[in-house]
Amino acid sequence: MSQSSEIAVRGNDPADALDNTTPALSGAAREALAAGTADSTRRAYSSDWSEFTEWCAANGRRPLPALPETVIEYVTALTTTPRPRTGRPYSPSSIERAVAAIRTAHTAADVVPPSTKGARIIVRGYRDRLARAKDPAAKTRKAQPALPSTLRPMLDTLDLETLIGRRDAALLLLGYASAARVSELVALDLADVLETEHGIEASVYRAKIKEFTDTAIPYGTNLPTCPVRAVRALREALAGEGRTDGPLFVRIDRHGRIAPPMFRHGVPIGDPAGRLTAQAAAQVVERAAEAAGLEGQWSGHSLRRGFATAARKAGHDLVRIGRHGGWADGSRALLGYLEDSDRWEDTPVSGL
Repeated sequence: MSQSSEIAVRGNDPADALDNTTPALSGAAREALAAGTADSTRRAYSSDWSEFTEWCAANGRRPLPALPETVIEYVTALTTTPRPRTGRPYSPSSIERAVAAIRTAHTAADVVPPSTKGARIIVRGYRDRLARAKDPAAKTRKAQPALPSTLRPMLDTLDLETLIGRRDAALLLLGYASAARVSELVALDLADVLETEHGIEASVYRAKIKEFTDTAIPYGTNLPTCPVRAVRALREALAGEGRTDGPLFVRIDRHGRIAPPMFRHGVPIGDPAGRLTAQAAAQVVERAAEAAGLEGQWSGHSLRRGFATAARKAGHDLVRIGRHGGWADGSRALLGYLEDSDRWEDTPVSGL
């Protein structure tokens, strides 16, 4: 079997590309490369690459190195093939991510990526076709911002007499006040969130910029929505259960047990210390929004986006907003949030 044929059979993950084409790289080096990519991005790219290699195997194409024509044919197929989960073809943004995953896999394998100019032309035409047909898939889906006016009814759905209720309240309020991604939020330990005379000093590791930020969170003026008091209530409840160190946000079952054992096919899963996963933290936001009867798309990112929107409306400086939330200076994502916020407050039509 030739090397290219072997790749076509085995290439189900970008990491396989390293195994097949650069045997000189040690396992430690491969792990170091992977550590430079955000977990969520790595998982998404891995899934996209797996789907691409499966399509190549089914259509007699070589995934690595892939020809530009192969990428064009694949992208064309994605515009018409229903996804199993939704029953609809891929959205333009999902296809763009798949193209990026293909290029990333080639780069990781030290192989020149194929030209994707033709594929991107197809995506532009696909987006235009959807837009003219008034198809919602033409628009990038955005999470609803969790503003104070929506956080309050979300908090009202929680039973603060229970450990789960206190955990979820602290997660919502600290996530909002720190503008943390849910992956950054669940990475916090009790020792990372120190209460001072002014409020909370949270040491948050910002995964995108690969830096810690010492995030200052003052006491809230309203008791029900004060993040400092919510975290204190959670800390006291955990201490009552004998938990004075370890993760701040832990999984709790309906009986109030902390870090109950979990199994899949008889094999233990989950963090032994009970640390909540980012997906579980996002579900806390989604459940609270649904219970409050809020419309729109809600996710863990609603907290981060809500902070940026509310801070902008309150007149805070762009740079201070960005650095508080761990956005890189000049972040296009942050600018997009602020543009949404400024549509009415700073519209050029005003006064005309």
